Amino acid sequence: MPIKHKVFITASASVSCAGKDNTTLFSNICKGKSGIKQDENYFLTAKPAIGKLSSEHTFEEALLLQCTEILKQSNLENFQKTLLVVGSSVGGMQNTEKIYFETGNYKGIDPDLHPINAIAKVLNTAFEFQDDISFSTACTSSANAIGYAYEVLSKGLYDNVLVVGADSLSHTTIGGFLTLGVLSSEPCKPFDVTREGMNVAEAIACVLLERKSTKDAIEVCGVGYSSDAYHMTHPHPEGKGASAAMSKALLCAGLVAEDIDYINAHGTGTMANDSAEGQAIVKCFPHSPYVSSTKSITGHTLGAAGALEAIIACMSIESQTVPPNTFFDTAENTALRLPTSSFKSKVNYVLSNSFAFGGNNCALIFGKVK
Repeated sequence: MPIKHKVFITASASVSCAGKDNTTLFSNICKGKSGIKQDENYFLTAKPAIGKLSSEHTFEEALLLQCTEILKQSNLENFQKTLLVVGSSVGGMQNTEKIYFETGNYKGIDPDLHPINAIAKVLNTAFEFQDDISFSTACTSSANAIGYAYEVLSKGLYDNVLVVGADSLSHTTIGGFLTLGVLSSEPCKPFDVTREGMNVAEAIACVLLERKSTKDAIEVCGVGYSSDAYHMTHPHPEGKGASAAMSKALLCAGLVAEDIDYINAHGTGTMANDSAEGQAIVKCFPHSPYVSSTKSITGHTLGAAGALEAIIACMSIESQTVPPNTFFDTAENTALRLPTSSFKSKVNYVLSNSFAFGGNNCALIFGKVK
């Protein structure tokens, strides 16, 4: 089916360790104010630096508040004609763990509130959606959700789509990354020669996409997907999958490499990811656009990262500001253009990368509405 319609982000809302709303989030990114802190509550012998939400609300309460904020910002009275697309890597795992740790058995666990679509179930209880679908592709979950929303809207299948990227912290997730040996005990330093790993974090990011533009809308210009099929957890060392995703996003958007002003990198702070992504960016963008990773401030929010960083990309365009690489000192890849402080600049198009286990890659391009 051919693409017939443009797609726009018309409302967004988020909560993360870096801020209780979008404005605070972007301000802290630009100021280099990290929400990452060491936590001693998960392991006896390790103190990973992670990103936790404020305890003011439960995760489910925060989830409902963000969706309510979308309704306030938008022209929608309700979500009855809205497709809900959820991106998450853990679903309701945190709730399952909590019940099991408190009771020592599985009897009190609701099997409908454990899997990935547990988030959609919670939202459908509070709001009425036309339909819903959930994506779980590890760290590309909500990026792929935005890509799916772009596809169904551009083909005229729906009028609007609410993408919700949401992941909470669980012992299983943090323990898994600890076992892989990729967790940092300090806020991460993506692309730095002294980087020691990533920071697992939680977040909720909601993005409303529509076929009709509004005053402050940002266009979703294109999306590109690829799969390395190289290794269960490592990307291709030369970044071949990342290159393919970014190239396909440019082709989808009808743009050339030189049109991209800023790249919000996946930039996890791990040795394998940053090396591969850096090589891919240099290969695809010889004009050296500005590149930064905002995960030193937000942490790696896993399945929520794509949606959260889509919001950051949109705010970069809205404010005509390039976010910095915080805690960065010495580049491993000197061909990358890695600013260490925020500054005003022409930002017409932003490419945002999301890469995941198994070599699942997604690149999204956002642009000013013309």
